[in-house]
Amino acid sequence: MLTEALQRLADGRGGVIGVEPGLVIEPDETWTPVRELLREPYTLLDGLIDETAGRWNAPRHVGAALFWKTFGYWHTLPMALGWALDGRVPIMRPGDTYFKPSDAGVTIAATRVRWDSGAGAIGEALAESQEPLVKAISARAKVGERTLWGSTAEAFAHPLTAIVPGDYMKLLEEIGRPVDGLVEPTDDGYFRRTCCLWITLPDVDPCGSCCVLRPRHRPQATASSSGLSSSA
Repeated sequence: MLTEALQRLADGRGGVIGVEPGLVIEPDETWTPVRELLREPYTLLDGLIDETAGRWNAPRHVGAALFWKTFGYWHTLPMALGWALDGRVPIMRPGDTYFKPSDAGVTIAATRVRWDSGAGAIGEALAESQEPLVKAISARAKVGERTLWGSTAEAFAHPLTAIVPGDYMKLLEEIGRPVDGLVEPTDDGYFRRTCCLWITLPDVDPCGSCCVLRPRHRPQATASSSGLSSSA
């Protein structure tokens, strides 16, 4: 069911999708093991951060945040959709996962996929596959981990509002930290509680989910704060 949904998504986007619809590949020389991103002295990871920053004429920490927004989205999307469709969650272990540059930014796939179920399995996958990258990117580019995890949280919310309906707030709550509490629902969508930093680029419009667009909730006035008293 999931692979069919991914293929429909790819067809609807003219083939521009950041995950192989079939999930599993036999990698050729165009694919790079994801573990290479964590190989010291982090030459590959630094290069991708710098390339992203250069593409948008952005400071390095902004380039790092935007690189992760893309990479984290496509790594998270299959787990979000699988959970919503039939509860079967594809787990791409770090040693089995590959990526390559593409028109979607990156495309991700694996040499094998383990199928699991439930938010607990997703949380374990985030800890194993995403947390080391989040920590490395944060340290290399001086961008906050909470900012980066906000993009992962949105990578659950977006597909479950735009592709397959699903209770993303329930899922995020069940996963727990570090993604719970980083998005909030609205009548027709959601807002982030952290910024992906796109808005810091010159002459761009904010994302529809941008935290700068969130309505500011003012505390309800009390008798004393409004200048009224019980004897008035």
